[in-house]
Amino acid sequence: MKIIVDAFGGDNAPLEIIKGCADAVQEFGVDILLTGKEDVIRKTAAENGISLDKMEIENCDEVITMHDSAESVLKAKKDSSMGAGFRLLNEGRGDAFISAGNSGALCVGATLAVKRIKRIKRPAFAPVIPSETGCLMLLDGGANVDCRPEMLFQFAVMASVYMERVMKIPNPRIGLANVGSEDHKGTELYRETYALLKDSELNFVGNVEGRDIPAGVCDVVVCDGFTGNMILKTYEGVAAVLMKQIKSIFSGSVKGKLAAAMVLKDLKDMKNRFDYNTYGGAPILGSSKPVFKAHGSSKARTIKNAIRLCIDYVNADAINEISSAL
Repeated sequence: MKIIVDAFGGDNAPLEIIKGCADAVQEFGVDILLTGKEDVIRKTAAENGISLDKMEIENCDEVITMHDSAESVLKAKKDSSMGAGFRLLNEGRGDAFISAGNSGALCVGATLAVKRIKRIKRPAFAPVIPSETGCLMLLDGGANVDCRPEMLFQFAVMASVYMERVMKIPNPRIGLANVGSEDHKGTELYRETYALLKDSELNFVGNVEGRDIPAGVCDVVVCDGFTGNMILKTYEGVAAVLMKQIKSIFSGSVKGKLAAAMVLKDLKDMKNRFDYNTYGGAPILGSSKPVFKAHGSSKARTIKNAIRLCIDYVNADAINEISSAL
C-alpha cells in the first residue's frame, strides 16, 4: 500500500511530517509518496538522521498556507504540495492522501478535485474525539456550515460505516446534537433530521445535549458544520485548560509533587486519551478516494497514527461500503 503525504502541510512541516512517515514505514511497512520541495525534504532528512527508505518524492515548489483561499488548491496553487497530492491520488499513484495543511483547501480538493461518492450531497469533515467510554466521531466538524436534513442523514450513514468498519465498534450508536433530548427540540433542520434518523435502520439513540457528548452516550454525533466546529473547538479548549490546571496543582508544592509521583502513570494515561495525536487524523467522508486531515500542529506521532488510520480505511474498503449503504 502507498500513502501520499503532503510534506509541507502544517505548523511543524517538513521535519515532523518526514519523521512520522519514517516511523510509519518502520512500524507498518507501508510505502510513502511525499509531495513538496525535494531539496528541502532531503536536506531535512539528512540533517536529522531520518531514513527515506520506501519513500518517493514528488517535487513541487509551491505551498498552500493557512492564509490562502480554499479555492487556491484548484487554480492558483494547483501545483502546490497539496494540489500535487490530489493529482497523484486521482492518477492512482497512491491509495490515500494525508495533509495537515489548510482545512478549507483540503475539503475543496476532496470535493471538487477528487470528487464525491455517487449520491453524496456533501463530504463531511469527521474527527474522532475522546469520550469517557472510549471515542466518538463528530460530523460535520466544519466543512458545511449550511446543511439540509438529507445531508445530515447521509453524514450519519457514512459515520456508522466508518465506526463499524474502521474503528471496530459494532452497530454504532448515532446521536443528533441538539439543545434538548425531546424529539420536538431544535430548529426545523434538526426536527426533520430527527424524523429521518428515527425511521432509518441506523442505531439512532435520539437527541444528544452538549453536556452528554463527553460522557460517551453515543458513538457518532451528527450536526451541521457550524455547530460541529463549535463543539470541536470548545472540546479542545476545555481539555487544554483542564490539563493545564491539573499540572499546576501537582507542580505547585512539595505535597503536590509527591502526590503526582504516586499517580504519574494514571495521569499519563489520561493525557494520552485526550491527546489528538493519539487519533492521528480525520477522514473527509464522502470523498470518492481516501483523504485525511491531520491536525495543523501535528507532530511525528500524529502523522504516523494518521497513516495507520488510512491503512485501516483502505483495508476496510470503507468507500464501497458507504456507497452500498446509501
